[in-house]
Amino acid sequence: MSNGDIFVGEVIGTAILILFGAGVCAAVTLHHSKARAAGWVVIAFGWGFGVLAGAYTAAPLSGGHLNPAVTLGVAVDTGEWSKVPLYILAQMVGAILGAVLAYLVYFAQFQANADEKNALPTLGIFSTGPEIRSPIANMMTEIIATIGLVLPILAFGKNDGIGIGQIPGQDAGIYGSGISILLVSLLVVGIGLSLGGPTGYAINPARDLGPRITHALLPIPNKGTSDWGYAWVPVAGPVIGGLLAGLIFNAAF
Repeated sequence: MSNGDIFVGEVIGTAILILFGAGVCAAVTLHHSKARAAGWVVIAFGWGFGVLAGAYTAAPLSGGHLNPAVTLGVAVDTGEWSKVPLYILAQMVGAILGAVLAYLVYFAQFQANADEKNALPTLGIFSTGPEIRSPIANMMTEIIATIGLVLPILAFGKNDGIGIGQIPGQDAGIYGSGISILLVSLLVVGIGLSLGGPTGYAINPARDLGPRITHALLPIPNKGTSDWGYAWVPVAGPVIGGLLAGLIFNAAF
């Protein structure tokens, strides 16, 4: 994979991921949305479909990591670190772009929100936040949830019994055959349903930090704080989780 392909693939794929993910959060959160108050299950599936669309789009160009935690886990497994900065840079650019696109889709709803008697906070549309603010507990949640994402992704490539093995003679990235992207998408849904309650399951530093930067910069009416005091947790937790997943995978497989 060339550097250009990696950058373009990760930017486009991550932008699609965040467009769908921030989009479903906006749909469920904002007044005057047809999906208003649809609930957590809808949010979990929206993020899963975002992974589905983004990873399938990016896979031919970059392998479709879309997540620095995945990139770090792969690097620990393979020992190849030279392209890690490029992947992470592209993922951050894509996450910021995707958040801007989601804002534009719901532009009228964001404007109307400012005119409501009880204006809604908007940071949760873009980034995660804990239900109970406890840095140690929040960090533990993100580490464990990210291991629950990255370790299965690495293991999927070893499982030929369900048709996920590397395609002979082709560079299929971390996912092998196409069915594994579908499985990863369902995995993200499962993590959201099972492990997302405490922190909103960032499990992806770019997914949280990029949209948080977008939230801070966009002229969103009555947007409130971007909560930079918490912002390190959904970055550090998934980074640690991704590295630990790579170490566990190397030790076990």
